[in-house]
Amino acid sequence: MTVDAHVHIWDIDGGKFHVEYDWLTKTSDVLYRTYTLNDLEPQLAEHGIGALVLVQASDSLAETHALLDAAAAAPRPATVVGWLPLHDPDGTAAELARLRGPRFAGVRHMIHRDPDPAYLLRPEVSRSLAMLAEAGLCFDAVAETLGLLAQVPVIAAEHPTLTVVLDHLGKPPIAAGEWQPWADLLAAAAAAPNVVAKISGLATVSEPGFTAADWQRYVDHALAVFGPDRLMVGGDWPFTLTAASYREVWRATHGSLAGLSADDRARVLWTTAARVYQLPAPAGTTQFPSEGVSA
Repeated sequence: MTVDAHVHIWDIDGGKFHVEYDWLTKTSDVLYRTYTLNDLEPQLAEHGIGALVLVQASDSLAETHALLDAAAAAPRPATVVGWLPLHDPDGTAAELARLRGPRFAGVRHMIHRDPDPAYLLRPEVSRSLAMLAEAGLCFDAVAETLGLLAQVPVIAAEHPTLTVVLDHLGKPPIAAGEWQPWADLLAAAAAAPNVVAKISGLATVSEPGFTAADWQRYVDHALAVFGPDRLMVGGDWPFTLTAASYREVWRATHGSLAGLSADDRARVLWTTAARVYQLPAPAGTTQFPSEGVSA
């Protein structure tokens, strides 16, 4: 069983979301359409996906509410990483009071698209991150540049009780076959015990026709510095469709984990995400694979 810890849905026609995705344009034939969980559902059983984490794709409270509604209606367990106005601590506090519930598991801001490259380091954002920690929520850091990746251990040290989730392994330079400074920056992030990471989003930084072998060096490094208890996996659907099918992504993902023991694979495929995103244990069990339930 696997948790897909990174799924997006969106509605470009407004609809229930009432959200404009300013980064989505008609130049992308693949992405410029509405995607719902009904589109993904037929593919989940093939890859053993037993639970989902829906992740924001717009810095929008309206989308957060729409994702929570979608998670509530999903046919399998699902929780949400939504958006809050972290630059406005009073607004964050007010929304936290409204949104508290079992499906609201974390917060993300599209720092990789924010015009301020130091958004995460603002004092007012720090105050909001402290509120997330107090509320038992995690923060997803979409640190897709080296500068943003370098900020991850900074905020982790400032907020030692906040679980910081590094999306997409910080986008390693797979297509170029490069290694540094990404490798050292990932290790620096992993040195903070409250940082976990997602093996996700790698298709879009790989050459066409990639296989698990193209990812192996980078995944092995993540395993070495984080360990399986602080790694999880995600399909990054539908964004990954710009580079590969959902099936191709999971084939490479599972292939890159083939050298692990069964227990360690269970940790990466289910346990870490279930713990961090407050998902239930698999049906028919009373605890997460390989370890007990943790808050």
